[in-house]
Amino acid sequence: MSRGGANLLRIVGGRWRSRRIRFVDAEGLRPTPDRVRETLFNWLQFEIGGAVCLDAFAGSGALGLEALSRGAARVVMIEKQRAQFLQLQEAVRELDATDAQLVMGDALALLRQRPDWCPAEGFDGIFLDPPFHRELLPEICALLQSQRLLKPEAFVYIESEQEWSQLGLPPAFHLHRETRAGLVHACLARYRPEAVS
Repeated sequence: MSRGGANLLRIVGGRWRSRRIRFVDAEGLRPTPDRVRETLFNWLQFEIGGAVCLDAFAGSGALGLEALSRGAARVVMIEKQRAQFLQLQEAVRELDATDAQLVMGDALALLRQRPDWCPAEGFDGIFLDPPFHRELLPEICALLQSQRLLKPEAFVYIESEQEWSQLGLPPAFHLHRETRAGLVHACLARYRPEAVS
């Protein structure tokens, strides 16, 4: 969370650098810290431009809006909580973020239907920062694979209270880089279905 006021976060880089966006005070809502976002998008600096991405648990919008600020072509942002969804709509309006597509609902239920906003060839990258302590990551990663929602070599960013070895993800997800900030483990993975024997 940014300094300078409760329920405000700062976009770290790109066209909206230093712009601040609001988010609601909701249980379990933890915007990705500035330092972690800076590290993540340094890792992605040569591939975020033009990417079509999914932010499956959008929350504050920190990841999806940061991606758009740094040149992503389109980001679909799913948010379940109505109050935060409305706040995201306001942030998108304030930034004139025309390449953001907001969807209200449960990510798992929506992705099982493979809606028409999913690109036919799959996403270039996906951000997964679900509520902690609900064991959602193995299920959603298996769903992404079964519904063919990821291109081969797509990046998958995962934020969790557990380190990579404890996540229990399908074998097509390969750890690429990782960092840690306090109790938060941040992992960048690659989706490599052809590597699974």
